[in-house]
Amino acid sequence: MILHRVDQESSKVPIDQPAKHHQTHLDSVFMLLEDNIITFVKNELKEIQKILSSDYPESLGSQKEDEEVLEDENKEENRNSREAFVKITLHFLRRMRKEELADCLQSKIFAPDFRHELKSSLKKKFQCVFEGVARAGNPTLLNQIYTELYITEGETTEVNDEHEVRQIETASRKPDRPETTIRQEDIFKASLGREQPVRTVLTKGVAGIGKTVLTQKFSLDWAEDKANQDIQFIFPFTFRELNVLKEEKFSLVELVHHFFTETKQAGICSFENVQVVFILDSLDECRLHLDFHKTTILTDPRMSTTVDVLLINLIRGNLLPSARLWITTRPAAANQIPPECVDIVTEIRGFNDSQKEEYFRKRFRDEQQASRIFSHIKTSRSVHIMCHIPVFCWIIATVLEDVLKTKEGGELPKTLTEMYIHFLVVQVKMKKVKYDGGAETDPHWSPESRKMIESLGKLAFEQLQKGNLIFYESDLTECGIDITAASVYSGVFTQIFKEERGLYQDKLFCFVHLSVQEFLAALHVHLTFINSGVILLEKQQKSSHQSETDEYFYESAVDKALQSPNGHLDLFLRFLLGLSLQTNQTLLQGLLTQTGSSSQTNQGTVQYIKKKLSENLSAEKSINLFHCLNELNDCSLVEEIQQSLRSGHLSADKLSPAQWSALVFILLSSEKDMNVFDLKKYSASEEALLRLLPVVKASNKALLSRCNLSERCYEALSSSLRLEDCELRALNLSYNDLKDSGVTLLFAGLENPCCKLEMLSSQFTIQ
Repeated sequence: MILHRVDQESSKVPIDQPAKHHQTHLDSVFMLLEDNIITFVKNELKEIQKILSSDYPESLGSQKEDEEVLEDENKEENRNSREAFVKITLHFLRRMRKEELADCLQSKIFAPDFRHELKSSLKKKFQCVFEGVARAGNPTLLNQIYTELYITEGETTEVNDEHEVRQIETASRKPDRPETTIRQEDIFKASLGREQPVRTVLTKGVAGIGKTVLTQKFSLDWAEDKANQDIQFIFPFTFRELNVLKEEKFSLVELVHHFFTETKQAGICSFENVQVVFILDSLDECRLHLDFHKTTILTDPRMSTTVDVLLINLIRGNLLPSARLWITTRPAAANQIPPECVDIVTEIRGFNDSQKEEYFRKRFRDEQQASRIFSHIKTSRSVHIMCHIPVFCWIIATVLEDVLKTKEGGELPKTLTEMYIHFLVVQVKMKKVKYDGGAETDPHWSPESRKMIESLGKLAFEQLQKGNLIFYESDLTECGIDITAASVYSGVFTQIFKEERGLYQDKLFCFVHLSVQEFLAALHVHLTFINSGVILLEKQQKSSHQSETDEYFYESAVDKALQSPNGHLDLFLRFLLGLSLQTNQTLLQGLLTQTGSSSQTNQGTVQYIKKKLSENLSAEKSINLFHCLNELNDCSLVEEIQQSLRSGHLSADKLSPAQWSALVFILLSSEKDMNVFDLKKYSASEEALLRLLPVVKASNKALLSRCNLSERCYEALSSSLRLEDCELRALNLSYNDLKDSGVTLLFAGLENPCCKLEMLSSQFTIQ
């Protein structure tokens, strides 16, 4: 027993000694590990603190210089360790209820990786465009076709709710003078002399002028590392997509996550400490209720509310005051944003005359053909003016390409109505060839095509009356079109009616341009009247006296257009009157099963318009009536005045009111810049000045010396100087008896903020 016990005791010696040695070794290793981890933690916490206190975002790979001496494998290990530690740090910060600090750290740490993903997504989204249409034909690289647009810096968000054709006509005759121009990549750069940084930019431009393409180019250049690399994130939104979320609630962070899922996947929950640009495209399409006066103030980007409240607080700067905003809109909707919320207002002017010619020379490679086309376009003032809009150039090119191909040596369409009828016929022919297996020469107005165009016409008219340019399923349903039929229409007539998909494949529809909607609306009103006798503008039935009602139909349309203070029916009226011509109805043979008005009715309409021109109308209304006469192929008034001007026998004292209007139309429609206007060329009289006041307003310099001006003239000049569209920079009133009353009136105009006058002199020389 004793021996056995001794053996057992002696056997413990080799067992216990290694165990103690192992424990000692383990203690030593863990002490060293603790030191290493503590050192690592301290170093990493210092780095994290540095990142959080910095104005610039860092990445997990920020210590590249230190890591360059290490092998790739060690680099990856270090990166993984840091990544794991950041997650641990975020966990403890959230346990400590330091949510904002955790969000800030997460945004800064993971921003570079997310930025790469966002850039890839935007490149994929914006690198290709479709000219004129959304998803038809072959895609074209944006960088291959993009041409610099003429962008000018303005001073005010004051609304211009005139019809956009009026605005284009005004822009086309603006005198040539220095303006502050901006390139799209510099849109957020402050102009010289501006002390405050630019936060919010509002860009105005008529439909089809290139606003959306401009924002796409801005985003694409950033995504391709070509410009604005000081920006960390660009988030482009469209109001078409935001409208769909009208009834839902989001926080600003959730809204970004909703549209840009990469942000949620990367865990980006804070944008306060990074440079972010939000693009809000097409404010004019907004159906949210943006009430800037009665909205709750919201400063927390993590608090949920309705989308309209979010946008208002973002625009006001209550949410993310460090973020930049770029809002685009048609001019009529610009005043939805209070002036105090906008730092810079810019305007896209579209194509100038040389750019118009460049467009057609690029489109038609044959130089002789291109020259013939552009020369023809210049013969029609209304068509030439509309070519300021890039989309309209595309429409005209589509028409003339087809006409030249099918009618070699034939007469080209010259009025707007003819152009749009041909455009419609081209689309129907394309549908016949592509979907029905027919030839272009076959009769193209099948019952199916007629039904589609009639349905689109009804949609165009009813939505135009409501002011809607974008249509959702509820809008289609109101017009008797289901969503499936609308998709078929957009698939068949891709260059007239287009379908776009919002987030999660929500379907949106629109016409390719406002003018196409107005043409189809006029076509619908015309078809309804000749088929059923209903006057849709007044809901009045045709009487037993056919000719009287025909005349009333067109005359009442003229009156309706003249009653609109902003000219919203101007282009619609041109199309409606143009459709009354037998020659134009012949072009639509097959769609029109019976003809409309007679030549006698047309002459009656012409006389009615001339009678209206004898009344005291504004220059804009008179100009549109002359365009209407042009659509009716009557240029007699204009030709009379032109002949008198050419012969030098213009006797202003004998001009009728209608002839005065014709003279104003000719002078404002002149291709020459409105630089200097000399009243004495026409008549040095009070009546001449008052009649020609629209020309004075559009000129750069006005010479009114020795014109026997009365107090009434000074009152009219003073009122003109207060108008935003008055372009006068220099005014010569020498050798006129101003009197005290005249001086008082003039100074009232000079003191107005809209007054652009730089020189009021009794003597100045013309440069």
